[in-house]
Amino acid sequence: MGKNKYWEKSKVLIVTNALLAAVLIIAGVLYNIESEFLFYEISFLFLLTAVAIVINYRQNKEEISETTEKKTEELRDTRWEQMREKEDFFALWAHQIKTPIAALKLLFQDEEPSIGDCKRELFKIENYVSMALNYLRFDDMSGDLVLERCQLEPLIKQVVKKFSTIFIYQHLTVELKDLDKEILTDEKWFSFVLEQVLSNALKYTKTGGIKIFSRDIDNLDAHQEIFSRNGIEIVIRDTGVGIKSEDLPRVFEKGYTGYNGRIDKKASGLGLYMCKGVCDKLGHKIRIESEVGRGTDVIITVLREKISASDVKRY
Repeated sequence: MGKNKYWEKSKVLIVTNALLAAVLIIAGVLYNIESEFLFYEISFLFLLTAVAIVINYRQNKEEISETTEKKTEELRDTRWEQMREKEDFFALWAHQIKTPIAALKLLFQDEEPSIGDCKRELFKIENYVSMALNYLRFDDMSGDLVLERCQLEPLIKQVVKKFSTIFIYQHLTVELKDLDKEILTDEKWFSFVLEQVLSNALKYTKTGGIKIFSRDIDNLDAHQEIFSRNGIEIVIRDTGVGIKSEDLPRVFEKGYTGYNGRIDKKASGLGLYMCKGVCDKLGHKIRIESEVGRGTDVIITVLREKISASDVKRY
């Protein structure tokens, strides 16, 4: 870009002075100006052109150097910030994963450790490891996306089955309804979103249970956000503690844990942030409706089953 700008300026300067020299020569011929005087005039003109080109070159070089330094500095700052974010995440992650590891050690000290309790703590460790791996891939996930037709019901059942130990241990019910749909998504990353949402629901639900169902956008109120006429909403509804109204606008911010997270003290504030980022890249929408003491609805809006072959995009 800088080189093009330099050559454009130089070209204009050379052409202008060349035309001026031609005018001087024509004027010299017409008015019988002495050739020696004309030679000096034209030489002086070309000398000025050469000096101007050199000055222009130096200025352009300085501009390129400043731009390069600025970009390098910005890139360095960005990488430094990303490195600090990763350090902060893994410092918190190491603190979090120590809890189930310590619990597992205590369980193994018993002569007859509870298999159910061991499975529950092992499941937490697996979840933390999965979270860390997906966090590392999160920034560059666009290259890992494969959008394809997916059956919603088996996808959700697979995720719920993964959490079966927690459901049993906490004596919570699970209800699946109206999930016989086909959606356009990336199965792996959509499953990750469901896992994070379900993990949060189980963390803050002590009694009752969780209901997962879908509903058509066409049947919703007109004031709600609609981004596709062929959309459905997948709702993960829990009977947990709920979220304070003042926390709702910020639940998807990076590192924000809210009132519940501050009480829990093990919340990272990254789960919902990553869910929002994944949904944005998948072309989905995610929002939360909640009331303290009455539970929470996490609502994911996706494309429904009417998908043509041309709609399927691979990244």
